[in-house]
Amino acid sequence: MTLAIVQSRARVGISAPEVSVEVHLAPGLPALNVVGLAETAVKESKDRVRSALINAHFEFPARRITVNLAPADLPKEGGRFDLPIALGILAASSQLPLGALENREFIGELGLAGDLRPVPGALPAALACGDAGRTLFVPEACAPEAALARDTAVIGATDLLQLCAALRGHVELPRALPPPALEKASVPDLSDVRGQLQAKRALVIAAAGAHNLLLHGPPGTGKTMLASRLPGLLPPLEPREQLEVAAVQSSIGRLDLRRFGERPFRAPHHTASAAALVGGGSHPRPGEISLAHHGVLFLDELPEFQRKVLEVLREPLEAGEIMIARARQQLSFPARFQLVAAMNPCPCGYAGDSERECRCTPDQVRRYRDRISGPLLDRIDLQVPVKRLPAGALTDDSRPEASSSHWRAQVVTARIRQLERQGCTNALLGSRQLEHEAGIALAERRRVEATVQRMALSARAYYRILRVARTIADLEASVTVERHHINEALLYRGLPGGANGGT
Repeated sequence: MTLAIVQSRARVGISAPEVSVEVHLAPGLPALNVVGLAETAVKESKDRVRSALINAHFEFPARRITVNLAPADLPKEGGRFDLPIALGILAASSQLPLGALENREFIGELGLAGDLRPVPGALPAALACGDAGRTLFVPEACAPEAALARDTAVIGATDLLQLCAALRGHVELPRALPPPALEKASVPDLSDVRGQLQAKRALVIAAAGAHNLLLHGPPGTGKTMLASRLPGLLPPLEPREQLEVAAVQSSIGRLDLRRFGERPFRAPHHTASAAALVGGGSHPRPGEISLAHHGVLFLDELPEFQRKVLEVLREPLEAGEIMIARARQQLSFPARFQLVAAMNPCPCGYAGDSERECRCTPDQVRRYRDRISGPLLDRIDLQVPVKRLPAGALTDDSRPEASSSHWRAQVVTARIRQLERQGCTNALLGSRQLEHEAGIALAERRRVEATVQRMALSARAYYRILRVARTIADLEASVTVERHHINEALLYRGLPGGANGGT
């Protein structure tokens, strides 16, 4: 037999489309050609495969070898096709039975000595392989990661010789198991933050309803400390969400198995580019908003980000995904994240401070705040001042601070109420659900509408106020939204001096 077909998986964004590696041996001068829209790293596999087969004591056929990676219009990158190419050559030259490759898929990079090296994207490949009903063979270093897809049979091997012995039935390789559950790393506790009762209350509301949050105030008042405590208030991820988060991290080779199951917390520096934030590149990769999927994206010093960088957040905040379009392909990355931002009120940081005088002119303050557009502010549900603590508050131990676990119990209970009532968090409630299922009386909705008109806010702000009020009611186990819930929600709306009526 001079033709062999081996199934493998490409890496395109966070998906793993199927690739058929077709190997044909023909008479002629010895050569190895790889076709099928393969980039340089894939074409270089012919040298790695030749050395690996020879050093593993296999015969490298002295014939014309053609390797086709189908479909031909799908871009192929990296060294993940080394292993299927090598197996295809062995099967086409009758050194390996063709039946050993049936109903199986292979990914892995080969070292020159025949050892198998890990490749990124093992988890998405395992999930796709399980959907196809096949067994996946991977380098042993990738096996625990791929085994997170519990419905997929994953086999790990250390080198080409061991794998071929298993395919021939001479040895049996065990099915890979996911890593054991590890003790979760400690997260910053809310009890570390003194005072700031209003900001803490807003943090609990944001966690309960998955609302976006902006903290503004003078430097040193605890804005960053508060934001870093949000992950400790959020409920645990569902198994499906855990796999979604891990698949994004695996696609770029950044999956840390020790932190599997934790909500991500991403805090990019304000010098980050738009592509770093939302994803991109010649071969599109997920950005910070996708790495924060089902977690928190924290933007400290919000006005210091370039305005064009911040504007790219507007669509993902609404849609929960980002579409990256290129000439040859269009990829969608998940981006259902919770935005938490912090900023000073002015360039010097002390506008409205009770102890230090602001040195900025009104024009400087306006230009500083105008770096954040109205449409972006419009998408932030809670905009909360964080004021300087009075003297002696930092050393006052007479009133102990409540821990994150105390508040988290309330958040989890409120989330359960939301899921049982409408099947999603309040932040994702549609306008029709708010009007008919959220328990908000018509009189209260009209009062909010009048307030929105008086404050010159947008229709989007109107619905976001109602969502926050619904979350406050859920924290109090109230079936209906009362007037005091509405009043509190209105307190959290509006950055002083900033635009809020964008569309």
